[in-house]
Amino acid sequence: MISISKPQFGDEELTLVREVLESGIVAQGPKVAQFEEEFAKLTQTEFAVAVSSGTTALHLALLAHDIGPGDEVITSPFTFIASANSVLFTGARPRFVDILPDTFNIDPAQIEAAITPNTKAIMPVHLYGLMADMDAIMAIAERHNLVVIEDAAQAHGALYNGKPAGSIGSAGCFSLYATKNMTSAEGGMVTTNDPQIAERVKVLRQHGMRRRYYHDELGYNFRTTDLHAAVGIAQLRKVSDFNAARRRNAAFLNQHITRAITPTEPDGYHHVWHQYTIRLTDTDRDAAVEQLKAAGVGSGVFYPVPVYRQQVYLDRGYTDHLPVTEEVTAQVVSLPVHPALTPADLETIVDAVQSL
Repeated sequence: MISISKPQFGDEELTLVREVLESGIVAQGPKVAQFEEEFAKLTQTEFAVAVSSGTTALHLALLAHDIGPGDEVITSPFTFIASANSVLFTGARPRFVDILPDTFNIDPAQIEAAITPNTKAIMPVHLYGLMADMDAIMAIAERHNLVVIEDAAQAHGALYNGKPAGSIGSAGCFSLYATKNMTSAEGGMVTTNDPQIAERVKVLRQHGMRRRYYHDELGYNFRTTDLHAAVGIAQLRKVSDFNAARRRNAAFLNQHITRAITPTEPDGYHHVWHQYTIRLTDTDRDAAVEQLKAAGVGSGVFYPVPVYRQQVYLDRGYTDHLPVTEEVTAQVVSLPVHPALTPADLETIVDAVQSL
């Protein structure tokens, strides 16, 4: 079976993890600081703050911008539920805007109609490794005095008009989960050019402490460890090569798949292909997934249900109907695109899709 994802580890990870174990400093320490410094360079930002997951990165970034009860945050309904849940964690309310069918990202043309007096922020999701239309989003935010927090969980190394994901908004939030383009096994990162936001995230991630055992505000245990950072440092040094391989694989699939609507890379964008996602418009999606499996091709459906139709949101009174999102959720299938694929794997994937 050709897996939908496959983390790539080698001697570099083992060497750095061994250094941590031999040092005796396995909790948050010098390796975390090093990882933060190198991640800031990747994203061309002044600060990067390591945390325990992509979800906690979003949560802390929102709190650092004083978003809470009574506030609204505009975001995408076509994403992993953590994007919207992070808003709920603060006591605020996510407000959903439909997506574009070609990029799967939030449609900027529909954002302004969703703004209310309670709107505090826009949180675009750079889905599948392709950044949202940040010029349009930043222009809207400036007109309405809104904060922009980038959900870049799937966009390590992605570019928009030459600018890295996580460097355009007030803050960027990354996941380092095992299936991402680079991983620390589990973890997250908040990037920003604002020293006050960086400091606030640092305080909130460790129980509201600025001085050890002096707690200035309610905080959380959202730290990461030097063990995770060691893996992350090694992965960070490889992510450009990983992304280049993903781009080559995606180009091959785009060239040879004609049986489905294939994903796009608009001018000015640098897609890093966390997922390669096709749309099946004249084939039953669930049957197609089984047929791919029978052909030895793993696949994934990211995501089968709009966030607002998840039970946790229905219970909170959400009644949205967003037509593009609902069409896409019934059609999408993600195919393997990871760096470990061989030429034979790519041929097998193409043949399986063409046979649907």
